[in-house]
Amino acid sequence: MNAATQREEDLFDAARKLTDPAERGAYLDRACAGDPALRARVEELLAAGADAEKFFTESSSALSFPGHSLQSSRGTPASAGAIRASLLGEEPVGTRIGRYKLLQKIGEGGWGVVYMAEQEEPVRRRVALKIIKLGMETKSVIGRFEAERQALAMMDHPNIARVFDAGATERGSPYFVMELIRGVKITEYCDQNHLDTRQRLDLFIQICHAIQHAHQKGIIHGDIKPSNIMVTVQDGVPVPKVIDFGISKATEVRLTDELLFTAYAQLIGTPAYMSPEQAEMSGLDTDTRSDIYSLGVVLYELLTGKTPFDAKALIGSGLDEMRRTLREREPPRPSIRLNTLPRQESIKTAESRRADPARLIALLHGDLDWIVMKALEKDRTRRYETANALAMDIQRHLNNEPVMARPPSRMYRLQKLVRRNRVVFAAGGAVAAALVIGMGASTWLFLKEREARHRAVAAEQQQARLRHDAELREKITQAALLVSQERFDGADNLLREIVLNQPTVEGAAVFRAVGEWHALHNRWKEAADRFAVLLRINQLDGVDVATLDYLELGPPLIELGDTDGYERFRQEAIARFVATPCPFADRIVKISLLLPANKRLIEALAPVEEATAQSLTEADADGDAFKAAWRAVSLALFEYRRGNYPKAVEWCHRCLAYPESNAPRTATARVILAMSCHQLGRVDEAYSELGGGREIIENKYKSRADRGTPVQGFWFDWGLARILLREATTLIETAPRSQ
Repeated sequence: MNAATQREEDLFDAARKLTDPAERGAYLDRACAGDPALRARVEELLAAGADAEKFFTESSSALSFPGHSLQSSRGTPASAGAIRASLLGEEPVGTRIGRYKLLQKIGEGGWGVVYMAEQEEPVRRRVALKIIKLGMETKSVIGRFEAERQALAMMDHPNIARVFDAGATERGSPYFVMELIRGVKITEYCDQNHLDTRQRLDLFIQICHAIQHAHQKGIIHGDIKPSNIMVTVQDGVPVPKVIDFGISKATEVRLTDELLFTAYAQLIGTPAYMSPEQAEMSGLDTDTRSDIYSLGVVLYELLTGKTPFDAKALIGSGLDEMRRTLREREPPRPSIRLNTLPRQESIKTAESRRADPARLIALLHGDLDWIVMKALEKDRTRRYETANALAMDIQRHLNNEPVMARPPSRMYRLQKLVRRNRVVFAAGGAVAAALVIGMGASTWLFLKEREARHRAVAAEQQQARLRHDAELREKITQAALLVSQERFDGADNLLREIVLNQPTVEGAAVFRAVGEWHALHNRWKEAADRFAVLLRINQLDGVDVATLDYLELGPPLIELGDTDGYERFRQEAIARFVATPCPFADRIVKISLLLPANKRLIEALAPVEEATAQSLTEADADGDAFKAAWRAVSLALFEYRRGNYPKAVEWCHRCLAYPESNAPRTATARVILAMSCHQLGRVDEAYSELGGGREIIENKYKSRADRGTPVQGFWFDWGLARILLREATTLIETAPRSQ
């Protein structure tokens, strides 16, 4: 089959699936642009196909075929549907194939039909039986079918559907019998059961292990997508099962002598889940990393509800444009994709994951963005090398450990840009070269010696910068590895040798981890130094992470007694966030008011306080009591610092009334309430609230210090509460107790 004929068939097959005439016409306009002859041939095929459909439907009673009776098993004329099914290679329900009785048709692919069947001997059980369609018994199809049967027989994994038997029907169509999976595809299961992000990741890790098992057996799946990953429930526990290795191939051993791919390397797989190298239509060059890409697409969809590229848009764009998209276009990061969804769709997506949109975006930002985008790298050498490596990085994320995935460097992005625009860069380079040559020819004699000297100096400086940058990257990478091994002292020794001034996400993660380690051991000077560097270099993370970093530096400065340093710190914090108030403005309000503030600072903080009040209203509207309660604490502290004690009391009571408890937040609210009551002359209430807050905080510090969690409270949440407790104790207990 030549390329032109193959292209006609590809277009015909895609167009006949579009039942809407307008949609079909638009597709042909795009796919056949500039080639009216090609469009005419495709339309002729479509017309012939429509006539054939009509013929099979209306004229079945007149049909007869040598060797095939059109009578039913009871001797009555077969129905039009049965005849059409026979022509398509389907078997009527109730047919016996060997020791299997077909009960119902449950699925159909491009070349196979799947039935639920009952096995009668040697054991009675329900199975899935897959048969090649009549008219599809080409060498390539049977070769792929044979590969599937043998591949499944070689594999034994709890998350891969087992193969039981194989054979051929009376008409000679091959079939195989496999485990019947009673379940739904993984995306539907997750959405129907409102699984949160962690639960989805737990299921996905099992899928990675299944694919790894197949790869170790020399098998590439080649068509990983949600419909090929079914979730069944066993003893109340969801178990994902990977099915349909029908288009896989061996990478280390030859499973069959049959041809697995046609001479044209026909396009196999589903476009939205297809790797760039599969889109190149050079299937003989695909390897296990193609499955890694498809796993990345599935992970993307589990996290966001969308594929990186819209499936309908890919198919509708035509074959060439689809291939170009998969090879060259970079999809948005999952967190960015969620952030650009329409509001109602964003809310619906978040609700199916038991979160609100802002929290879901925050969950994906950072580690999960990096992990997904590493799996989706266009250059397969930059993807995860194995499915297990992908699973391990996700597990590291779930364990709050540094992940191996990192964003691509700027140099790498520049290289990709040059590769995608070779002609433009070549032309630009040629023009630039011509200009340089022209100018050089006119001034060469005069500037020769000076230019040579400048080039030498510049080259030496550039080499020095490159060596310095390489050394910095190497030390940061070494420090990240030591942190992942919890060897914080070794990581800290490396950081002492580093002077960073440029933004870096990886460096920020290391300085953050080491700073927290110092803070948990009350080494406030070292902690403050590491966090100061963190704030300087962490310019790439979003406002969620950035505002949390500000919460980390405040307590060490105060514990260190560096009031001047703290004053500069909070002025910088306000200046950074006052111009563009963010959803996490309450953190800036809170960290800026750990110590008393003058009127000028309170006025400067007012826009941030207004943003906090607005975000509290939004949190209440979304039913997010956790966020709303934290914002109430910050507003209480703001009102206390500016002397509006009745309002501070009101905010404290509102915070304590929310149902979702958080120990450091409760303690902080009670301490602020105690100080406010004292200022209002409500002495007994002040002592009561002070005692309640003190008990919570002292009980915490009796146990071993740890980083904490959002629900239990981070170490800096407790640090803030303890600082305010000391202020409240001095204020209340040193004053005469009288009414």
